[in-house]
Amino acid sequence: MGLPRFTCPKGGDGESSPHLYVANCGPAVGLSYDTIASVFGTYGEVKGVCAADESGTRVIVSYHDKSSAQAAMKALNRHPCSSLGGRFLHIQYSVQSLGKVNNIDSVPVSTSASDLDIPGLYLMHDFVTAQEEQELLAAVDDRPWQHLAKRRVQHYGYEFRYDIRNVNTNHYLGELPSFVSPILERIRSFQTLDHAVDVSLDQLTVNEYPPGVGLSPHIDTHSAFEDLIFSLSLAGPCIMEFRKYATVEWQEKTTSTSDKGEQISEKNSSFVRKVIYLPPRSMLLLSGEARYVWHHYIPHHKVDKVNDSLIRRGSRRVSFTLRKNNSSSPRKTIPPFYWYGKALANANSLNTVILKGSKGEDSEPFRFFIRIL
Repeated sequence: MGLPRFTCPKGGDGESSPHLYVANCGPAVGLSYDTIASVFGTYGEVKGVCAADESGTRVIVSYHDKSSAQAAMKALNRHPCSSLGGRFLHIQYSVQSLGKVNNIDSVPVSTSASDLDIPGLYLMHDFVTAQEEQELLAAVDDRPWQHLAKRRVQHYGYEFRYDIRNVNTNHYLGELPSFVSPILERIRSFQTLDHAVDVSLDQLTVNEYPPGVGLSPHIDTHSAFEDLIFSLSLAGPCIMEFRKYATVEWQEKTTSTSDKGEQISEKNSSFVRKVIYLPPRSMLLLSGEARYVWHHYIPHHKVDKVNDSLIRRGSRRVSFTLRKNNSSSPRKTIPPFYWYGKALANANSLNTVILKGSKGEDSEPFRFFIRIL
């Protein structure tokens, strides 16, 4: 396993290909693979989107035919793309190499959140019993599912809009269903939480993942939800990877369409990777740095390698993600330097910014990458 390796066509830049190498585009700049596929899908059926390297800022977009790739190249290369936040994309044709691939699956897999040493990350094993698990699955299976491209979802409290990555606060769906009441009570008594923390959660998204389907690297929208995000895993196991992308520096010339336009510096193209195993019936809590700074990602695997063992995902995995919408007090729980970074970015017409702590420290944990919303 690993990243597929792509290279320039043998005929040089003049030779087209169904595959496009796209720079200034990817999860490290706040663009999920689903969003990228949707935008490029305007020009033809997208076969897939994958990382071009480990930077998180370059992707390979693959079509079924060359004509679609040619149309996308003509429309998007070195032009600002409004559907991708006004970014200038730098696109080249690419072909898949038959050579060796980079092995990126050698990171050890932890079974305890404390082993990962990510502030604000917690994992509670056996948060529900096997009987409760079956009752929860039966409850959601009795209700209608919304079908997405590769998975099914249900929303309660507020609908989560994947097109804007936010909740529709103008459309209240009602109180959370009674079948999650025992979970909410257990969360309120969770000893790790400060008694002053508000855990009056009001939004639930249920996801059903079939075998081989995962989750693109992302950070839940900062302004949409408060600090605590709970995710209960049911029916099947998986691994979850956390990524902390390296510092990204920007050059901006918004009036130019040359290669010197808005782009990411090549100085730092790596990220820190930490992986945890999520067994069925476990509850994951993202808060603080784990919630705001680290991208979380579920690889698209049918079998996960957990150190020396191979663990099959099973026929389905169902997750219950519980959050509190942040519409009434959007600045309540986000640390001041996030809002400082947002104001700074808006002032400079950027949609990403490198943040430093309130005292200007350059060292971790005061330096962050943030998507501006």
